[in-house]
Amino acid sequence: MGQSNPDTRFVVCIKNEGYPASLELRKIYRVIADASAARHALVRVVDESGEDYLYPRAYFVSIELPEAVEEALALSM
Repeated sequence: MGQSNPDTRFVVCIKNEGYPASLELRKIYRVIADASAARHALVRVVDESGEDYLYPRAYFVSIELPEAVEEALALSM
């Protein structure tokens, strides 16, 4: 299996107030690096639409996953 991208991060949704159709609670989402968004307490994630959008950082908790899990998620996303 190939190496996972070291810049790839994953988060778990812990709040979806205002975005129930876009974010599922307790679901793992892939983060797209966005320094400008981070300065505004936002995080860019690939949501249920399959597109990346900005959401409040407080809606997520960062997680570290084993490489095999990251690879499996990358294939499904």
